[in-house]
Amino acid sequence: MASAIATHGHTGSLPDAPSTASRKAIIGVSVGNLLEWYDFGVYGFFAITMGKNFFAAGDPVASLLASFAVFGIGFVARPLGGFVMGFVADKRGRRSAMMITIMLMALGTLLIGIAPTYATAGVLAPLILVAARLLQGFATGGEWGTAAAFCVEWAPSGRRGLYGAMQQSTGLFGIVVGSTVAAVLSTLFSNAQIDEWGWRIPFLLGALIGPIGFWIRRTIAETPAFEAANKMPQAHHAMQWGPALRLFCLMAVTFAVTYTYLYYLPTFTQKFGGLTRAESLWANVIAVTAFCVGVPFGGLLSDRVGRKPVLLVSNLLILLLSYPLMAAIVKYQSFAATLSIQVLLNLFFALFAGAATVAYVEMFPTIIRLRWLSPTYNLAGVAFGAFAPYIATWLVVATGSPTSAVYFVLFSCVLATLALVGMRETAHEPLR
Repeated sequence: MASAIATHGHTGSLPDAPSTASRKAIIGVSVGNLLEWYDFGVYGFFAITMGKNFFAAGDPVASLLASFAVFGIGFVARPLGGFVMGFVADKRGRRSAMMITIMLMALGTLLIGIAPTYATAGVLAPLILVAARLLQGFATGGEWGTAAAFCVEWAPSGRRGLYGAMQQSTGLFGIVVGSTVAAVLSTLFSNAQIDEWGWRIPFLLGALIGPIGFWIRRTIAETPAFEAANKMPQAHHAMQWGPALRLFCLMAVTFAVTYTYLYYLPTFTQKFGGLTRAESLWANVIAVTAFCVGVPFGGLLSDRVGRKPVLLVSNLLILLLSYPLMAAIVKYQSFAATLSIQVLLNLFFALFAGAATVAYVEMFPTIIRLRWLSPTYNLAGVAFGAFAPYIATWLVVATGSPTSAVYFVLFSCVLATLALVGMRETAHEPLR
């Protein structure tokens, strides 16, 4: 251990070649991460149906806005979850924190799957839905940062970008699974059947993550970086307000793009792109799959050329091309055009996301990493992700222009550009 510390810094980073233990750890956390993000995200693919079932009948736009508002409520508990579980992860270990979060997520998902509808229980129905989303939000708040740190801290020298990208890729692959389930159900059953009882199926399936994910995470080892840092004398660490502010601004793109392009677009393409519900969901499945495949390349590229160049280029691509591409979806009104545009947008974002995860983790020292990374990440989630579908829907209604849905994404790109200007390159430095 002493030689490792001398070579790679006080956190005891792994050697140049990945070991069997590191591969097992990454596979274990990735599977659990996939299952947990499936649970949190599947709600977004049934937003229209959830609005019909959990809110009073009337204006369909009002019920959709209410449904997206409850989607956003899931983010309200995320900063608290990030704060609490960040301390758990820094004190008790990354593995322990991830075992807790996956069980909490399963419980919240089960509550949604068995919740009574408004027609059955009246106002009690949306209250149960809100409680379940808050529980899911608390779990998700502790999950992302812990899983990201876990992957990066297990990475061999020179591969932190790739390993961090695997966390991002598998988490978003959970969205692919959720979107696939939604698309299959929309293909097999009528809209009436989905609205009546079919919407419960993906939530009940998601509740299975509890025993499966808990067992998977019990079998993996704690990160060598955390164990080494925990054995060292605890030095005083300066407050991390500067890195936290930079992280907050960079996360604007991560959240605004994720929850506009990966969650809101199926609704957008149904309403303004001329696609059926099944077509919009299948297009999303293919596009997000392209994202998941592209993310590791973004991480690998950041290991070669640095985090900052990859983040800058991909952010500018999103900033400059989002509006014309969204306008093209509205103009061409075809499955082929919409699919091509969604894939392209997701590939731009994949480059950003692949480099971003490791860059975020590298901003903070190991021993206090999660108590800064997780709360900041989740506060940004409230600001830029929680109500992104709601804001996109409101912008369209307020302006009368479907393409106005992209304005929030463009604003987030501007913030990220400002944050990147003074960002320090960390790709070739030891993990602190």
